[in-house]
Amino acid sequence: MSNEDILKRLSRRKFLRNSVIAAAGSVLIPTAFASCKKNHHDDPTNYDGQGFNEGVASFDPETNKVILWTRYTPANQETGQPEILLDVATDKDFKSVNVSQAVKVDSNSDNTVYVDVSNLTSNTKYYYRFRSKVTGAVSVTGETKTLPAAGQTSEIKMAVISCANFQAGLFNVYGAVAESDADFVVHLGDYIYEYQPGGYGTNSSTATLNREHKPAGEIIKLDDYRQRYRQYRSDEQLQKAHQLKPFICVWDDHEVANDAYKDGAENHQPNEGDYNTRKMSAIQVWHEYLPARVTDNAKIYRNFEIAGLVNLIMLDTRIIGRDKQLKYADYLGAGGLNTNAFLAAWQNPQRSILGQEQKSWLSNKLSTSTTKWQILGNQVLMAKMYMPAELLLTVAQISDGSTDPALIAQFNKQITELVVIKTKLLQNDPTLTAAEKARVNTVLPYNLDAWDGYPAEREAVLAAANGKKLISIAGDTHNAWHSDLTDVSGRRAGAEFATSSVSSPGFEAIFGANPATVIGFEQAIALLINDLHYLDASRRGYVMASFTASDAKSEWRYVGSLTTKNTATVTGKTATEV
Repeated sequence: MSNEDILKRLSRRKFLRNSVIAAAGSVLIPTAFASCKKNHHDDPTNYDGQGFNEGVASFDPETNKVILWTRYTPANQETGQPEILLDVATDKDFKSVNVSQAVKVDSNSDNTVYVDVSNLTSNTKYYYRFRSKVTGAVSVTGETKTLPAAGQTSEIKMAVISCANFQAGLFNVYGAVAESDADFVVHLGDYIYEYQPGGYGTNSSTATLNREHKPAGEIIKLDDYRQRYRQYRSDEQLQKAHQLKPFICVWDDHEVANDAYKDGAENHQPNEGDYNTRKMSAIQVWHEYLPARVTDNAKIYRNFEIAGLVNLIMLDTRIIGRDKQLKYADYLGAGGLNTNAFLAAWQNPQRSILGQEQKSWLSNKLSTSTTKWQILGNQVLMAKMYMPAELLLTVAQISDGSTDPALIAQFNKQITELVVIKTKLLQNDPTLTAAEKARVNTVLPYNLDAWDGYPAEREAVLAAANGKKLISIAGDTHNAWHSDLTDVSGRRAGAEFATSSVSSPGFEAIFGANPATVIGFEQAIALLINDLHYLDASRRGYVMASFTASDAKSEWRYVGSLTTKNTATVTGKTATEV
C-alpha cells in the first residue's frame, strides 16, 4: 500500500463523533440524574471497576463551540453499550444548565468520548461533567472557556508547552499551567514518548517515583499507544491541566517515533514492522486522546482567529509533508565535511518540511488575515541556529554521548577562543586577522531536524508573512530560546518564543548540571549565534505568551524540581515585541 493510500485510509477512519447543540437558555436535568446516585436499585456501590479514570478535557475552543472529552471504564457487571450523560452549565453547581444529553462511548476508540458542543456564548466559562446512567459514576467537573470575539478582550494569554517524558520526572509544569491565568494551552507535541521502560528519559529518580513507562517495550502497535496514553493521563497534574484549561494541540515526532518524517523515522527499525501501519495506529490514538476539529485526521494544521488580535496557525512540520532530514554524517569523509555536496542538498528548493498543500494553505492564511499578530504554532525551531562550523562538529560528537576528556577539553578551548574573537569582531577590533574572522563567520546550522534543515521553504514562509507581525512559538528542543526571525538578506521578519520542556532533559544532560558550566555555555552560544538573544539550557518550564494591540510578550517560567511535587515557578526572562 502506498503512503498516499495509507493516509487516505486513515482519513476515512471516522471516530464516533457526538455533536451537541447547547440550549439558548437553561434546561432541566432529569431528577433521577440530578445527584451522584440514582434513585433506584442501580446504586454505584453495587458496581466495581467503573469510572472516568483518565479525567476530563476540552479541546479546540472557538467563539461558539468546544470539544469535551473523557474516557469511561465500564463496571465489571456492566454489559452492553455504556450510557453516558453530559452536562454543561455556566455555574459549577449546574443550576444554569445549557446541555444535559446522552452521548455515546466509542468502544472502537478505546472507550473514549468526545463531544463537539456548539451554540455556546463567546468569551464565557463553562463547567461540564460526564455521568454514567447505569452506575451513577460521575466524572470530576471540568472547566473550559470559549474564545473571545473581536472587541471582547484587550489581551490574549496562552501557555505554550511541549515535551513531557513520563520517565524523566514529575509533571510539575502541567500543575503550574493549571494554576496559571492562561486563557488556553497550546501543546506543540511530544505529548508522549514511545521509548521502552529504562529508555530515554530514565534517570536515578525514575524507579523511586514509580515513573517507568508502560507497557513493557517500545510502543509500536495500536494497543501499545493506547496503554501509553492511559499511563500519561493517569498523572494527577496532567489531569488537572486538562480539567481546568482548554488545549489546542499538534503532534511532534514522539507521538509516533523519534525524528519522524512522512516516510519513516530514526527510531523505527525493519524488525518493528511496516512504518506506515505504525504511523497510522499512532495517529489514530492521538485523535482518540487529543481530538482536533479537522475533516481529515491526517491533516491537523488549522487556525484560530482570536479576539481580532491573534491568528494562531497550528502547523504540522513533522508528518504530513516533511522530507527526510539531512545528516552531517552522510557528508563526512577522510577530508572532513564535503561542503559542496552538503550545501547542494541543504539548499535544494524542492526539500519541504510542510508539503505543498500545507505550504499553500499557510501562505493563504498569512496573506488574508487581518489580525494584529500572526502566530505560527511550530513543533520545531524556526529561527536560524547557525554556529561556528568547528564548534558544531565538536558539539555533535558530545551530543552523541562521547565523554572523552580530551574532547571536552577541546570544546572548552574552542568556545573560549571563539567568544574572544566574536567579542573583538563586535567591537570592530582592527587587530583581528582574516583567519580569525573566518572562524566565527564560517557557520552551519546546528539542528537539521528543525527549520534550519529546510532553509528554502523557511524563506518562502517569511516572504509570505512580509509586512505582518510574525511570532513563531516552538518546542521540541527541551530548552528555552528567544530569537529573531531573519531572512537570507538579514531582514528581521519577526521573533521566536520557544519553550523549554515539561520534563524531558535539555543541554544539561550533555554538559552536566554544574551551574557555572551551564551558564557559561548559555552565554557563549547566545553570543556566537547571531539571531539568538536568550537561551536557558537546564530548566524545565513553559512560555506564557500574551498579546495585545500594542505588544507581544513572552515570559519563560520554570519549576524548581521534577522529583518533589511543587508547582511554584520563577520567571527567568521576559521579552517584548511591538
